[in-house]
Amino acid sequence: MRHYLLKPWLFLGLLITLGTAASCSKDGDGVLLFSVEDDKALGEQVARTTDSTYRAKRQLLEKTSNARAYALLNQIVERVLNSGQLQYRTEFPWDVQIIKDDNTLNAFATPGGHIYVFSGLIKYLDSEEQLAGVLGHEIAHADRRHTSRQLQQQYGINLLLSVLLGNNPGQLAQIATGLGQLKFSRDYEQEADDYSVVYLNGTNYYACDGAAGFFIKAEKEATASTPEFLSTHPNPGSRVEAIQTKATQLNCRNRTSSSAAFNELKSLL
Repeated sequence: MRHYLLKPWLFLGLLITLGTAASCSKDGDGVLLFSVEDDKALGEQVARTTDSTYRAKRQLLEKTSNARAYALLNQIVERVLNSGQLQYRTEFPWDVQIIKDDNTLNAFATPGGHIYVFSGLIKYLDSEEQLAGVLGHEIAHADRRHTSRQLQQQYGINLLLSVLLGNNPGQLAQIATGLGQLKFSRDYEQEADDYSVVYLNGTNYYACDGAAGFFIKAEKEATASTPEFLSTHPNPGSRVEAIQTKATQLNCRNRTSSSAAFNELKSLL
């Protein structure tokens, strides 16, 4: 079994951060005890475990044998990432993987910007801007470091430190397995919605209320089986309105973009 060794400077950085926990991070209210480098280290470990888990189930679409699908998806992701609005665009590695599961409508991101999207979600959506909006929401969770904060709150800093040091592989597997069901606070969800609009506005390509289109569709078609994305992303009645209001303020609701590439992507899955 591989043991991940934390670089000495990284371990020292975390200890220093722990010693100065009374100070707030630059990312918002509250104390985040993880540094950006810690985010990257934890995200890499979680991504490796996630890849391994879905590869064992034969559900991870390999990039080498699905090059065209990934080229189409990466084009969408890159537009969002290159919007000029991300805080950690150059610090985080930012990659995307497709999980082949047509029955799951979900997407999530690890700390450090490893993005996962299920084929069921891609096939469910009606347009490229809807997918861009949902991806923007998940990118915001990583870029605003919501995921690290939520994991810190749920597991505690000592346990996460043991994972970073490679001393707790069982817990690493649990974190990786549960990341797609991680429940964020309403404030984090609202901020992720807001930044999805901001990111899409920065693309100068997509109508920036794309995420609202998904929520509207999901609410209309809601049955006894709640889409996974909505079960982990609570959707109060005012959420769609808030996205559209933000988009109206930025004057970016009426853009028209082609979904030809998106439709090709769906056909390949």
